[in-house]
Amino acid sequence: MRFERYGIGIAKGMALTFKHLFRKPITTQYPEERLTVSRRARGNELIWDKELCVACTACARACPHGCIEMVTSKGADDKRIVDKFQLDTGRCIFCGLCVEACPKECLFIGCGYEKATYRRQELVLGKEDLLLSDRKQPSGYARPKVEATLPEQTMLLNRKQYLDRVKKWLD
Repeated sequence: MRFERYGIGIAKGMALTFKHLFRKPITTQYPEERLTVSRRARGNELIWDKELCVACTACARACPHGCIEMVTSKGADDKRIVDKFQLDTGRCIFCGLCVEACPKECLFIGCGYEKATYRRQELVLGKEDLLLSDRKQPSGYARPKVEATLPEQTMLLNRKQYLDRVKKWLD
C-alpha cells in the first residue's frame, strides 16, 4: 500500500516540470534588453523642471536629511532665481517628501535605478545633472497626470495577465 502512493508524487513533479518546459521563457538579456519598472516606482534619481520652479525652497525644507541645497537670489522684477540646486544622492533616502512639498510640481522622482559609482563625490548632483531631459523618465509617484502617460510595467508579473490567470483558475 505504501508503494502505490510513491509513484504519484514523482508523476506530479514530472507533470509540473513538463508544464514549465514548453512555456515561453521569461528571461531577458539585461544590458541589451531592459524591462519597464512600475509606473509609481521610486528610482534613485530626482528630476527637476527648471521652467516651472519658482525657487520657493519648499523641497529643501521638506527633506528630512537635508540632502537638498538650494541657493536663490532675486532677479529682475523681484522674481527669484535658483543659483545653486544640489542633491546628495548618497545621503538621500528617496522618500519623496520633496516631491510632495513642491507647490508647482517641478520635482519628480525618476525611474532610473542604475546609479552606482566608485567615488562618493560623484553622488552629489548639481543643477545640470537634475534637469528634465529626454533620457530621464519621471515616475508617476505623487503625479497622477504623469502616471497616465507612462507605459505598463514589464519588470514583474503583469497585473492584467495575473488577474486573467486567477479568473481562469477560479472558473
